[in-house]
Amino acid sequence: MISPVASTAVETFLAQRSAISGASENTLKAYHGDLLEFISFMTLHKGAPQGLKPLTQINLRDMRSWMAHARSTGLGARSLSRKLSAVKSFYRWLAEREAFDPTSILSARPPKYERKLPRPLAEDAALEVLNTVEMQSIHGWIGARDTAVVTLLYGCGLRISEALALKGKDAPLSSTLRIFGKGDKERIVPVIDLAREAVDHYLRLSPYSSDPHTALFRGARGGPLNPRQIQKTMQQTRLQLGLPATATPHAMRHSFATHLLSAGGDLRSIQELLGHASLSTTQTYTEVDEARLMDIYNRTHPKA
Repeated sequence: MISPVASTAVETFLAQRSAISGASENTLKAYHGDLLEFISFMTLHKGAPQGLKPLTQINLRDMRSWMAHARSTGLGARSLSRKLSAVKSFYRWLAEREAFDPTSILSARPPKYERKLPRPLAEDAALEVLNTVEMQSIHGWIGARDTAVVTLLYGCGLRISEALALKGKDAPLSSTLRIFGKGDKERIVPVIDLAREAVDHYLRLSPYSSDPHTALFRGARGGPLNPRQIQKTMQQTRLQLGLPATATPHAMRHSFATHLLSAGGDLRSIQELLGHASLSTTQTYTEVDEARLMDIYNRTHPKA
């Protein structure tokens, strides 16, 4: 059981985080669950409700016990690192409010894990996907719709949620799109002719009239398109083309970034196009490019 005082502190922290940093709803929901799990564990671990004062007295040994318990439930290192990040963020805020030293919490080290690099498609494979998506439906307008969405992911680097958030008023697409990404961060994205033409083709075939205030991409019954449908279409496409399971809708966005970088794109510009808050996130694509080059080297270099 979580004490009302601790629960209120968590709610206040999340409300302030939302107001100041513009954290997304999904991030706030994840933080909320992580923090309540942490406090629940400490309640059982300490054998008493964890009000504000007990929370300020948690030490490094307690933190290690929590992390060991989490790993014993089968939680992966990456997921535990995310939970630890949420706890540390909460304690930084709580330390300022309650005037205590949070070093024992902040010094807890996350478990080591091998960072997974993005898995983009090769350029020819990405183009094959764009040419094959339309074949996955017997209804011409649905095939055109799915092609338009996937083209926006690859041609403009949009997240699937960003593509499906477009409204009727956004069409016909202009030379740029104003996108609101994670945490409602705004960015301007150039629109290539291929994406503009794909959306125009979809709208010409769609049985539903375009409404400025409703979703641009409609489901079969006229409601907003569910992202699961695009995921299913990509699954069928990759099976038809013999592509790996990593060929997902999000992989098209990864491909956009990697192919731009390979063509000499500036890392900072790519960061802005993708809407990454941190340059370090975008820098993973340089590692992908280096890995690709080394693979080519290892396969083609004459060995002595």
